[in-house]
Amino acid sequence: MANRGPGGNVSLEKAKDIRGTLKKLIKYISKFKISLIIVFIVAILSTVFSIVGPKILGNATQELYVGLVSKINGTGGINFEAIGQILLFLLGLYILSAIFSYIESWVMAGISKKVTYGLRKQMSEKIKRLPMNYFDRVTTGETLSIISNDVDTLGLSLNQSAVTVVTSIVTVIGIFVMMCSINVTLAILTALVLPVASIFVMFVVGKSQKYFASQQTYLGHVNGEVEEMLGGYTVIKAFNAEDKMMKKFNYDNKKLYECAWKSQFLSGLMHPIMNFVGNLNYAIIAIVGAYYVVEGKITVGNIQSFIQYSKSFTQPIAQLAQVTNQLQTMLAAAERIFHFLEEDEEEEKIGNIANIKELSGNVTFDHVKFGYNKDNIIIKDFSLKVKEGQKIAIVGPTGAGKTTIVKLLMRFYPLTDGAIYLDKYNINDFNQGDYRHAFGMVLQDTWLFSGTVMDNLRYGKLDATDEEVKEAAKAAYVDHFIKTLPGGYNMELNEETSNISSGQKQLLTIARAILANPKVMILDEATSNVDTRTEVLIQKAMDKLMKGRTSFIIAHRLSTIQNADLILVLNHGDIVEVGTHEELLNKNGFYADLYNSQFDSVN
Repeated sequence: MANRGPGGNVSLEKAKDIRGTLKKLIKYISKFKISLIIVFIVAILSTVFSIVGPKILGNATQELYVGLVSKINGTGGINFEAIGQILLFLLGLYILSAIFSYIESWVMAGISKKVTYGLRKQMSEKIKRLPMNYFDRVTTGETLSIISNDVDTLGLSLNQSAVTVVTSIVTVIGIFVMMCSINVTLAILTALVLPVASIFVMFVVGKSQKYFASQQTYLGHVNGEVEEMLGGYTVIKAFNAEDKMMKKFNYDNKKLYECAWKSQFLSGLMHPIMNFVGNLNYAIIAIVGAYYVVEGKITVGNIQSFIQYSKSFTQPIAQLAQVTNQLQTMLAAAERIFHFLEEDEEEEKIGNIANIKELSGNVTFDHVKFGYNKDNIIIKDFSLKVKEGQKIAIVGPTGAGKTTIVKLLMRFYPLTDGAIYLDKYNINDFNQGDYRHAFGMVLQDTWLFSGTVMDNLRYGKLDATDEEVKEAAKAAYVDHFIKTLPGGYNMELNEETSNISSGQKQLLTIARAILANPKVMILDEATSNVDTRTEVLIQKAMDKLMKGRTSFIIAHRLSTIQNADLILVLNHGDIVEVGTHEELLNKNGFYADLYNSQFDSVN
């Protein structure tokens, strides 16, 4: 991860592992080796046919020159038939070159699209295997930037730069061979451009790579902040935090501008300087070539071909220099992509040790210890045995560890020490996906997606019939208000689900959990967003539905859990009291203080 600068932003990165990233990229695209071989073959053929052109054109020039001299001397004339045959042959070569160039571009475009498709598919599958702590340390916007911007950058650069690199290398080699066939001395003079150009390219690449890497990183931060501002727009406006958010955004946006400007400026120096080197070489060849023509060491047609070759010799070098811009951006993007794909994943078992449907729902916490980091243990020594069908309430002040206990039960985080058992089986021995089918969960923070109400409810059981969905809605006392919505069960919820109230969202998530019919039900402040009347109805429905099913209820409003079979009172990650509502009140301890303080605050 990058180092943070002021305001939590990332400071300028040093040059990354270019060689390592390039190896990974080559390994990844090697699966398309047949298509790549085709690209390389047709690229070579296209380039070779194009390279031979100036030599043949020189023959036409020489034929014309000899004919003019003969006509002036009165010994003959211009052989237009021979010149026409040469030009027709040249036209055929250029047509073949163009056809091969088209095939090359078409195949390479297909490869780049398959690469981006494959990467996005891998990244999509990767997301569901990422542990929860990844999302604690990486913003949603940065992840989206990798999946969208970096993959697009890699695909576009791969399509444009890979072919350019191949054709440029073949062109340099081919032109040098053709120049040697004309005059070795002039070819060596022209080749002196290469070390000069190489030194310059290496210098620029070394200086600009860190800016290209930082450009991609800051682009991710800017996207993350935009996503954050749009998602929390109401809160930002309510607390007049626009200036604070804009200050943070402007800082990263300025850094993005600086990195982009420096990277583009440095890479942009390549083209004009390479043109200067090429023109200088062109002038030298013209002078030396003219001398050789006078001395009779080379023909006019050949010098014309050689001058054209010498001019073309620097073009692929300039193209290589220019394409390093794209290559550096591509490698910076590829590095972020591979870093994402190499993130640690949740451990996954091959098969289940028991059939989830046959489990009873007994839950055992055996000396559980947990901390989001090893230096800060928040659940110190938690032990509890829950029998099937019991209704367990977990209460305590903010930060006591109530929600954390549930997250550990759901295997969202690995335990620091101890174990949790479902019936007699360690939960870590279950297949992750199948294990979570044993649980239904209703969180304080509701989550619904863009789609119909029916689709959102069916999310709890994808193969449920319409009647099953409606029965679950009735059990959650949500059927009536759904029917009052425009379109009823077929009403489309918008992207932010802002076209229904918070309370209605909560009711829908409760109905969704009911439809799932799990072995264990978890309710984390499930009634926090509904009015008192609806809360009473939901409590009655929950009491009926939880009968015979193990359930964990996290609640701040202690009046809602008075009929729980067992109430756990947590404080600083430890169980400080255990009992029924009446038993805990009679103890006149920590729970009694919490319970009475709620009524005191109301009064």
